[in-house]
Amino acid sequence: MTEKIELLAPVGSFEALYAAVQNGANAVYLGGKAFNARHYASNFDFEQMKEAVNYAHLRDVKVYVTVNILLDDTELEEALDYIKFLYEIDVDGIILQDLGLASIIRDFFPDFHIHGSTQMTINNLPGAEFLYDMGFTRVVLARETPIDDIKYIHNNTPIELEAFIHGALCMSYSGQCLMSSIIGGRSGNRGRCAQPCRMVYSIVGNKGNILKNWDKKYVLSTRDLNTLDNIKEIIDSGIISLKIEGRMKRPEYVATVVSKYRKVIDEGRDSLSFEDRRDVEQIFNRGFTKGLMFGDFGKDFSSIDRPDNRGILVGKVIDVDKYKVYILLQDDVGQGDGIELVTANGEYKGTIVPYKGKKGSTLVIEKPGYILKDSLVYKTSSIDLLNRAKLSYNKENIKHPIDMEVEIKIGKRPTLRMKYEEKIIDVEIEKIVEEGQKVKLTEEKVVEQLSKLGDTVYTLNSISVNLDDNSYLPVSVLNQLRREATGKLDKLLMNKNNRPPIDEDSYRKKKREFFNYKKINRKMDNSISVKVSSIEQFNQLDLNKLDRIYLGFYNDLDLVLDKINSFGKEIFIWTDKILYQRDLEHIGELIEPIKDKIHGISVSNLGSLKYFKDRFELKIHGDIGLNVFNSSTINYLNKIGLDSITLSPELNFSQIARINEKSNGINEVIVYGYLPLMITRYCPMSVVKGCKDDKNCNSCSLANGYGLKDRLGKTFYTERKQGSSTIYNSVPLFVLEELKEIFSKGISMARLDFTIEKDNIREIQAIHYDYSKGLVSEDEVKEYANRFKENNDITKGHFFRGVM
Repeated sequence: MTEKIELLAPVGSFEALYAAVQNGANAVYLGGKAFNARHYASNFDFEQMKEAVNYAHLRDVKVYVTVNILLDDTELEEALDYIKFLYEIDVDGIILQDLGLASIIRDFFPDFHIHGSTQMTINNLPGAEFLYDMGFTRVVLARETPIDDIKYIHNNTPIELEAFIHGALCMSYSGQCLMSSIIGGRSGNRGRCAQPCRMVYSIVGNKGNILKNWDKKYVLSTRDLNTLDNIKEIIDSGIISLKIEGRMKRPEYVATVVSKYRKVIDEGRDSLSFEDRRDVEQIFNRGFTKGLMFGDFGKDFSSIDRPDNRGILVGKVIDVDKYKVYILLQDDVGQGDGIELVTANGEYKGTIVPYKGKKGSTLVIEKPGYILKDSLVYKTSSIDLLNRAKLSYNKENIKHPIDMEVEIKIGKRPTLRMKYEEKIIDVEIEKIVEEGQKVKLTEEKVVEQLSKLGDTVYTLNSISVNLDDNSYLPVSVLNQLRREATGKLDKLLMNKNNRPPIDEDSYRKKKREFFNYKKINRKMDNSISVKVSSIEQFNQLDLNKLDRIYLGFYNDLDLVLDKINSFGKEIFIWTDKILYQRDLEHIGELIEPIKDKIHGISVSNLGSLKYFKDRFELKIHGDIGLNVFNSSTINYLNKIGLDSITLSPELNFSQIARINEKSNGINEVIVYGYLPLMITRYCPMSVVKGCKDDKNCNSCSLANGYGLKDRLGKTFYTERKQGSSTIYNSVPLFVLEELKEIFSKGISMARLDFTIEKDNIREIQAIHYDYSKGLVSEDEVKEYANRFKENNDITKGHFFRGVM
């Protein structure tokens, strides 16, 4: 379709690297042993990374390295040294999540290409513009970005756009999921997601009852993305890098998927045969979806019956006896293939095919459990496919056509010029060409020796031989000419970016100065902020007992604002984590007539930050969606004009203290509330109603008050608004007794975050405010806390434990 399009393949091992490159990927992404979002992949150590870059570059394939996690202050210096190493071994670009690290890299390595990870949740034009202004050269868009929005972004910003086209999907917007973190301490933002979205949940009604037919379903498990039929549309939208997910997948998976997408890119979707499509399905699938990019929704997007590979239908059980199962085959099976049967109680039982079977024949196997007649049988792995995939990368498929000009003159040194595209190599051997006595060199012999390129990535396109009659050179010299020329060309190709060397002393000095922080002594503000999500919650507040208020609703604002202003309190309009262009414009229209009545806007997305900062001369507060995890991020955000920041709820006390020692400004933490664990474009309740889209969400009776009960009996309530569903923690964060300790860590403001609460808001507000101002005794606080904990399960979040 176009030569500029990049097919970007996942690499978790050397074998996967070979599989990707030999099957047509022109870029790969991989991770090191630290600082990447696939901590459980094999990944590459320093020497392996060098070798991988050389292997790829020699075959004209780019290498991007993932450094796509949040970093705390103790890790930044080591991460910077790692970036230096990647720069020096000629990595083509790095994929980042952490804003603080990005700002440091721009300072130390301004010519190093940085890409915004999908973990940065860029789903709109201002978000892409923000990264471009910061020096990013590419952004990996949120998987939920609709195709028309992608076109709009492409048409209005020069930043390169990358998008996922195949593989596993996250249910939550990437970078905005706290579920694994809060439940088990394993953070997706730190590369250790435990995948709670692949677990069973029961859907419960607003009375706590499990809905009929919705007990123990995989309602948060997505199908796998497959856009083989949509590649032209994706390319036409402005995406220049087509990304395949799968750094945890086996090399055969990489080979199979890459080869089919390479075929579609080069020849169009009509080039795909039935067998091509079946290979993609066979190698791994959870059922396929075109994705939210193309509007799939509800059951078209989720895989509610099971969360794992389901293979392809291969037969049906026609009889069962005491020891055997008889399967009528609807397709061929090979000896050693994996098949899966379903037991009477719904369990999946896998077994290995003992012998080859043809379509239409009956396969007889040992009975693996209580199998029912007429149940379906699926082939989950194919020996033939795995062998074909291995063969595709066990040989060198990439050969660069080179041109040679060789000159062999009696009395002179032999020379060889080798050309590949615009690259030219000249080699001269320290050996004088002699006049032949008994043996003379022929043109045929010269060509024969110089064209022996079998163990290289080159193939001879043309050769010009300027050979004196009666000249003589040993064959070993001709071989030396060839080897030296190909070796020099190898080095030229491997040094793809031709970067100047880094002066070690200058680097160390600059790094020492940068990380030589002077401890900042903060004054104790002990301020209390309150966020409310509805007018009903607002009406329960005591406006005397807060210092700042975040308004998370937009109705009747005139009356509300006048009332708050009469109390002299600071007012911020709160905005959600996910806003598309139309949402930003709508909220902007709401703010315009009231801008003189408010002090600021709270943003939770980089796009929102840029949009509102550019349009209003109001204070900007950065909320938890910005994932502020270190002082470098805070200092960068302060530098570009943020007034205050809510720190990540994944930080512990010691991390918070370090941040506040190294950063100025107003830093806030949430000390009460049901933390948002996921925000999703998909609606978990859509599978109950059979929704095909989200057009009727505003009038849906399931939009609020329903929840998901996990296998431990905890219920996570959901809320649908503005085109997104938020899944809240099953219990509130409650650290009232630790409030003084929190302020002692340098925190300026403690926030009460009211979301799904209907009552007790006033008393929760009062006890926190009074304690922060020294208006109640320790005994009164302890008495209230004990009473609260008697009636409610709570969590203390990550204040005491942090995340892995």
